[in-house]
Amino acid sequence: QVHLVESGGGLVQAGGSLRLSCAASGSIFSFMTMGWYRQAPGNQRDLVATITSGGSTNYADSVKGRFTISRDNAKNTVYLQMNSLKPEDTAVYYCNVHQGGMHYWGQGTQVTISS
Repeated sequence: QVHLVESGGGLVQAGGSLRLSCAASGSIFSFMTMGWYRQAPGNQRDLVATITSGGSTNYADSVKGRFTISRDNAKNTVYLQMNSLKPEDTAVYYCNVHQGGMHYWGQGTQVTISS
């Protein structure tokens, strides 16, 4: 069992910044890939960014240059620094761990960007 606890969502104005955190616990392995996905009302859940245990990153085109994913392997924690936020970034953001062919999800944290 993998347990993910997210924090850091909220309401900010366009152009502002937020930092999301997600701490993983339970049956986790150091080689897990961690990431963030988001889901806006009426839309599917889309990838935002992922990071491997070795630090390789992957970003959705819509967030490249604005968002930065990082992780602290000692704390089993992944972060998402979001800058230059836009109203279209409004969504529920979900933490994800991918290991052993399985995906595990956090409960989600709401991010709302006002124009």
